[in-house]
Amino acid sequence: MRKIVIAPDSFKESLSAREVATIIARGLASQLPHTELLRLPVADGGEGTLDALLDATAGQRIRQRVTGPQGTPLFANWGLLGDGRGAVIEMASASGLEHVPRFERNPLTSTSYGTGELIRSALDHGARHIILALGGSATNDGGAGMLAALGVRWLDACGQPLPPGGAALAQLAHIDSSALDPRLAECRFDIACDVDNPLTGVHGASTVFGPQKGADASMVAQLEQALAHYGHQLEQHCGQVIATVPGAGAAGGMGAAALAFLPCQLRRGIDIVLDSVGLDAALTGADLVITGEGRLDGQTVFGKTPIGVARRAKRHGLPVIAIGGSLGDGVEAVHQHGIDAVFACVQQITTLDDALEHAAANLERCARNVGALLALRKAPRR
Repeated sequence: MRKIVIAPDSFKESLSAREVATIIARGLASQLPHTELLRLPVADGGEGTLDALLDATAGQRIRQRVTGPQGTPLFANWGLLGDGRGAVIEMASASGLEHVPRFERNPLTSTSYGTGELIRSALDHGARHIILALGGSATNDGGAGMLAALGVRWLDACGQPLPPGGAALAQLAHIDSSALDPRLAECRFDIACDVDNPLTGVHGASTVFGPQKGADASMVAQLEQALAHYGHQLEQHCGQVIATVPGAGAAGGMGAAALAFLPCQLRRGIDIVLDSVGLDAALTGADLVITGEGRLDGQTVFGKTPIGVARRAKRHGLPVIAIGGSLGDGVEAVHQHGIDAVFACVQQITTLDDALEHAAANLERCARNVGALLALRKAPRR
């Protein structure tokens, strides 16, 4: 075996994608010392996208003081890609649930303003291609906060600015975009969006994702009404259909805001990442691809990293092995989507805390065994 491409996602709460790739390579190298092991840590457009793209492009991490989802200041990170013209922003870094204790979550008032501040910082640094990952948001404000940071004014019937949050959008009477940052017209946005929910309705942002952000049934109804009005106002202002476009409801309606005001396309996060890190070029001349994530199960086939990697690998006619921290119900489904074999790191009954604590050792042992199995193919018959 001449070349193996190692393209895993992170193992959540234990190992970054870079660490996973390094550990797998170390385990394989112990059994396949003469094989080229190309490490290419990736992500699916959610958490870890920033790290994966900065690693792949030798980019620069930039720390920025922004407005958090509750209106209080916090520090968030975004990345300037190696070419100096591209940027990657994880919405969760500025406006994510991770910043709000569970008992304090309130999507009626939470704001995405900080995400707009990150975009503004990227513009200030000269970025004109911006990858915006929408996963993990704490907000249900339709992206109005993000756009406010970029110059849009949301006014009530008396011409007064609306307060932050999704509930206030029910009072929206006028949209003033005259001060929208003119640099946005020079940009191209790739919006990493792995859901196809519309803005409103039974599959909309408030109904499906509101409860995760702290909304009870009454709050969901209030937010639904507010976003319906907001969607109508957006369409009137922009002269195009917004609310019913698949993905408009992503990240509490951030998808709708992007469609209305940003020169963008909504794409699956895994495809954006794999294109950006150059996976297809890396697969040239390879004999095998190894991917993985913290848990492989029936949900893996819905836009997750291992399936995205496997589909690219199959275009090149390559076999694919996936290594998971654990295997869950329905994992067999991955075999219908390009993954030929799966391996679990955990070798015995254990607790979650113990598995997380020993993730690195378990992963290296699993990779070593995969390497030993591959080496058998080359071993001479006796």
